[in-house]
Amino acid sequence: MTAADQDVTQTTDDRLGLTATHRSYIPYSHAHYAGNLVDGAHALALFGDVATELCIRTDGDEGLFASYSDVQFRAPLRAGDVLEVVATITRLGRRSRTLDFEARVVCRGRISEAGTVGSAAEVLDPAVVAVTATGTVVVPARD
Repeated sequence: MTAADQDVTQTTDDRLGLTATHRSYIPYSHAHYAGNLVDGAHALALFGDVATELCIRTDGDEGLFASYSDVQFRAPLRAGDVLEVVATITRLGRRSRTLDFEARVVCRGRISEAGTVGSAAEVLDPAVVAVTATGTVVVPARD
């Protein structure tokens, strides 16, 4: 297959642009830092989960995460947040898939004027983009 053939495959393969979305609540037990902050690695673990779903949908295999080429921590994650994590396939190789990831805070617990957290929370509109990344997964060769 020539480079030109591969480019045509990239633009005609219906797997290109496929997305998967997960939502999850971050419990207060996950807070590690003052201000109920949660480490950014929490989002990376969720990126792995949504990448696994895409691998299953496109290749019938869970695949393996190979690397991140870019990770940006753009806003804090806090206990009480509801995260929406989205992965999109942006490149298809023979065995590799490049994915773009975004973790958005769609709901957040409210902190009172006294600095305490109760059960009050709000929907964020627009959502806050907290973490973005680009990563590569690998899957078994197709027959």
